[in-house]
Amino acid sequence: MKLPKVVADLIDAQYHFNPDAYAACFSETALVHDEGHAYVGREEIKRWISKANSEYNTVMKPLSFEETEGGSLLTAEVSGTFPGSPVVLKFYLQIADGLITSLKIAG
Repeated sequence: MKLPKVVADLIDAQYHFNPDAYAACFSETALVHDEGHAYVGREEIKRWISKANSEYNTVMKPLSFEETEGGSLLTAEVSGTFPGSPVVLKFYLQIADGLITSLKIAG
């Protein structure tokens, strides 16, 4: 499956539990929505993913990727040490200038 470089980098950063590399995939003012919370900016995104990694050891296996009118959609199997693992989640992305500007994670 053909993925934009920033999406491939995001998946790789998650696979290696690297919050610095994960946050570097986002613009300085990026917005992430996950489980009813919003995280704004690289530093907040880095803290969020670092905490999630330490609690859940989450890895993503991409299942499909498509460009839509409103942005991009990555569907991935997410597994880790959380109840119900694995689950299939949808990652709605906005990408500009090679960086993620918005990410909404939904079940």
